[in-house]
Amino acid sequence: MNKQKKIEILQKIIQIDSVNANETEVANYISSLFSKFPDVEIQKITYAPHRDNLVLTIGKNNGPMLGFTGHMDVVAPGNLDDWNYDPFSATIADNKIYGRGATDMKSGLAALVAALLELLEQGTIIPGKIRLLATVGEETGEYGAAQLTKQGFADNLAGLIVAEPTSSMQKIIYTARGVIDYKVKSYGKTAHSAEPEAGINAIDNLIVFYHLALERLRKFNKTDTVLGGVTHSITKIKGGEQVNSIPSYAELMGNIRTIPDYPNQRFYDELEAIIAELNQREGFNLAITYSFPEEAISGKPDSQIIKIAQETHQQIFGSSAKVTGSSGANDGAEFLQAKGNFDSIEIGPGSNTSHQSNEYVEITDYLNAITFYKQFALNFLQDKEIKNHASQIY
Repeated sequence: MNKQKKIEILQKIIQIDSVNANETEVANYISSLFSKFPDVEIQKITYAPHRDNLVLTIGKNNGPMLGFTGHMDVVAPGNLDDWNYDPFSATIADNKIYGRGATDMKSGLAALVAALLELLEQGTIIPGKIRLLATVGEETGEYGAAQLTKQGFADNLAGLIVAEPTSSMQKIIYTARGVIDYKVKSYGKTAHSAEPEAGINAIDNLIVFYHLALERLRKFNKTDTVLGGVTHSITKIKGGEQVNSIPSYAELMGNIRTIPDYPNQRFYDELEAIIAELNQREGFNLAITYSFPEEAISGKPDSQIIKIAQETHQQIFGSSAKVTGSSGANDGAEFLQAKGNFDSIEIGPGSNTSHQSNEYVEITDYLNAITFYKQFALNFLQDKEIKNHASQIY
């Protein structure tokens, strides 16, 4: 595949507006690239209308199966006046491709796709299988990855690469914080503000929860040597009907970033204990819900997949990558809950412009990623330790 075709694949994927929806168009485009290869297994898994996950499997040989994954959704572009180019134009300037998702993470996804296409075009004998898991909804809850995991598409992988951006592929991420997004609803009773005693102030009750939650979650104070400590922030709050009425409803949302020392259940138990305690008080009526929480990824800094990634990094870049952790969650947290015992790493192209205006990826960075993924797949599937482990599974 020539350089221009590789660039064109990324441009076309960026040009599809998949802001928290419409991933089916991305899935259809990627599928079309593989339609001329009869031995490729192509499956679209519907999450919702216009939201299809895509699973592509190449290789017929017995042996390990390597997972590649990237998400097809992007965040909203924000204020268009802050962009130098249309965020869905995939404009090329100064050896960069600009656009929403150029870094997070359509360049990583496109690089995985191009690497698979090159292996197929060159007739490379693959000593095992490679499965691409292209997901919906990563930016808003990783529910595409959750769906694919529940349906068995990640079962018994030998390893998984998550192509999220990692400083132009100069970092290998093996551990990551988990995340808990929660919402607390407070129900009160409306009344005229001149007679507040006739009502129940839902905002007042919510503020009591607010302070108790901040105070009691401070006890989760262990520090991970790579990821740091737990963070907890109240990030959204609203309530009330009008200024001269006692509010009958209020709600807040909180965000917790967890570390491997603390399973998410510890936080659920604490938050729910606060809710139960307050609901014993007169006038309190609180309820809590969670939005697609993810466990922290502990990982192993000396796992075989990291050793192979470093070997490949030396081959392609002539240097070692930094082995470290990430403060953000990724789809790997869901896929690691599949059957089997495998490790995941996160390594991908991209700049430090994720979710920002004028998001871009260096073209050289993107092209290097294609070369890396292609070589990594061959190194991984030929590795004796990986093959021996896989033979015990199949």
